Amino acid sequence: MTTKSNKGIRLETDIEKCREEGNWKKVIELSDQLKMKNNLQGPLCNFLLGEGKLEIFLEEYPPLECNISKAKAGLIEAKKSLLIAAGEQGVKAGVSLDAHLLLGKLHYAMGHYEESLKHYMDADLHSLTEKSLPSRSLRIVAESYAVKGLCLEKVPPSSTSKYKHVEWEEQMVKSFELAGDLTLLYLQEQDKIQQQFVSNTGTGTGSHSPQPMASVRPMGPILETALQRAPLLHILAGRLPAAVNKYRSMLSAEESSGTHTLRLILTRQLGEVLIRGFTGMKYTPPSANGNGTLNRRSGNSSPWKPRVYSGHNLFIPRNECEEIILLLLISEAMAGREAVLSQSPEFKDVRLRALTNATAVYDLLTITLVRWGQISLLHESLERALKFSYEESHVWMQRALCLENMGRYIEALAIIKEVVRMQSTKVMPCLLAARMCYTHLNNISEGIQWSEMALQRELSNPQGLLSRCHLYIGIGSHYAALSSHLKTKKHSLNISGFESFNKAMQLDPNDHLVEYYLAISYACNGQTAEAVSHVKSSLKLCPEHAPSLHLMLLLLTAQRQYIEAHSLLQTAISDFPDSLDLHYVKAHLELHIQGPEVALLTAKNMLVIWKNIYEDQTVVDNSDNKSVFQLYTSEMSDKDSSSLHAHSLAASRVEQALSEVASSLSTFTPKPGPQRAWLLQLQIWLLLAELYLSMDQIPSAANCIQEAASIYPLSHHIMFTRGLVHEQKREFIEARQCFQNAVSINPSHIKSLQHLGLMYHYLGNQRMAEKVLRDAARIDPHSPKTWYNLGKVLESLCDYSRASDCMATALQVESVSPLLPYTSIPITFE
Repeated sequence: MTTKSNKGIRLETDIEKCREEGNWKKVIELSDQLKMKNNLQGPLCNFLLGEGKLEIFLEEYPPLECNISKAKAGLIEAKKSLLIAAGEQGVKAGVSLDAHLLLGKLHYAMGHYEESLKHYMDADLHSLTEKSLPSRSLRIVAESYAVKGLCLEKVPPSSTSKYKHVEWEEQMVKSFELAGDLTLLYLQEQDKIQQQFVSNTGTGTGSHSPQPMASVRPMGPILETALQRAPLLHILAGRLPAAVNKYRSMLSAEESSGTHTLRLILTRQLGEVLIRGFTGMKYTPPSANGNGTLNRRSGNSSPWKPRVYSGHNLFIPRNECEEIILLLLISEAMAGREAVLSQSPEFKDVRLRALTNATAVYDLLTITLVRWGQISLLHESLERALKFSYEESHVWMQRALCLENMGRYIEALAIIKEVVRMQSTKVMPCLLAARMCYTHLNNISEGIQWSEMALQRELSNPQGLLSRCHLYIGIGSHYAALSSHLKTKKHSLNISGFESFNKAMQLDPNDHLVEYYLAISYACNGQTAEAVSHVKSSLKLCPEHAPSLHLMLLLLTAQRQYIEAHSLLQTAISDFPDSLDLHYVKAHLELHIQGPEVALLTAKNMLVIWKNIYEDQTVVDNSDNKSVFQLYTSEMSDKDSSSLHAHSLAASRVEQALSEVASSLSTFTPKPGPQRAWLLQLQIWLLLAELYLSMDQIPSAANCIQEAASIYPLSHHIMFTRGLVHEQKREFIEARQCFQNAVSINPSHIKSLQHLGLMYHYLGNQRMAEKVLRDAARIDPHSPKTWYNLGKVLESLCDYSRASDCMATALQVESVSPLLPYTSIPITFE
């Protein structure tokens, strides 16, 4: 008798072990043995038989809507067995509750949602006592709450009563929340069992034990849906704080092997919720207990709550920026871990799924990190993404734009070339490459080639960008004409530019950018009336277009309408109070009509504006030291030292080489932070120096030049301004040397050429003066100062006829010459 009893106990123990492991075929086999040995165990055996058949079927055909018809035919025997177990005998045997819970799951799989809810009512699921449960029971209860929530979604209340509707919604959300907590706890218990198995068998320590590893059972669609459903319901109901708290509580639970993929989804979803709807005043940071764990609601000690991370010095985000970036970096790390590197065809679906998840994370990272200026951090993430982004143009394009933002333009262009190859029919990458060549690399000819490639792609595969293609070709032709020294080539490029702009205008007559570039092309060719007409059209289409306002101001000064220009300038500055370009124009306009004292106040105010905008960047960001010169290309003018924008690429390369040598031979070190900010400050100091010179305050001017030299000592702009100081002091030999140094770095710097010619004239070398001034006239034939100085030189050579012609040309050009060159307006694509 004792032997039989021991055998029965051992058999029941084996059955429980097989249930925990999910070995349902063995469970059915052992339940038959148990029934043969003990007829009194009939209800238990029916329960085990029904459970086993139900789980075997659902492993092959998960409880999804597409499998409902199969479930109705395939679960008949399981249903019979479980109904017997749920009867009176089952109540006596203690298996009735579990049988009703499984019947609820069975009816859900068959699509009988109301019947499923009825079984949960019979089981009193809503009033179950929270107590410690074995692993298998945890899963049953977790699935029961999950299925109850899913059934409630399918069967909304028939009553129109708001109270009934709120009660139904609360019951549904509570079911999913309980299911989620129990699921996390169940998965933690599964990991615990796995670790115990490994430690007992020695499998994880190099043992040669023949016993197989205990397998981790997958969650299945029911539990996976339950974990994600509760916060989504809170979001749909507009309860964002509740959704955020639910996400936080799930993510603070100790990770288990079954939640790796799910945690990637949850971290990304929480990050997206915080980005889209829980920022600013709405945001509340997670709070921490004294032991470093996140605060939870009352009931934290419940046996149905998952274990949470605890310990000293755990990182708790203090603001939305920290929390969002932390979540997305965790998501990125997990997405990178899940990535499939193999390019074999059999892994195509898995690889694409992993890449889709990763791309969603990287898109959110891009939005977040760009918003908060963390470009270098984004670049590091995108670099890590390249290992699994073979031939994936989206990630490569993101990296190219990131490199452009960092000022690494040559690398960015190289990446865009790869994107152009990958997207063999797309127009946009070609236009981006052209824009980069125009704006940052000052490589106009290559920019035109990219624009023409874009046009060919648009013609063969229309993408609605035909007007833009013609516009980009026109922009390239316009700036190529400005930099050309040959009259015939300059003329042909101007014609080409006008043709392209007119084609763009015919295709899109409402594009303010086309009107703007037509205006600036006419202006640079001395056709002021036509330029005014087109810039007015541009401002009518887009009144807030700052470059059009800038151009209108210069056109008014060209027409000698200084009062109107000053009035418009005041309005423009009220709209763009931080625009240093507009303040620069204001200083020169005030110098012309009100005197240097008023202009000096404006220039000093520019330093205040610079401090307000850029000082924090230059203090905090120390990661940009090595790119001292990368942004310099886009900051200075190739025609005039007055601009705060791009100068020639050749000049920037020479200055880069000189400064690298100087930094290796002296104590000069680049300023920390983004160099664009420092180069803007340099230009403000040089403006102040010129204003002090106009007031004959040479020591003050010298001090300003010294401040500028501490930022960028070998700039041709600084050399030019030093030459002005020597010229003011009538030290013509020293002035000539300074202007020669400036021209040797940037041979196209008009003001240096003009003053160098004048120094040769003062020193009696008239032939060199003539040559230098003719070079200046070839570069920019619309500068009256060049023609006037050339006339003076020719007069000293007794060549009165040509001197008279030059003076006449100076008067003619001066009548349409603006206060500052049109080239001082930065190139724009917006």
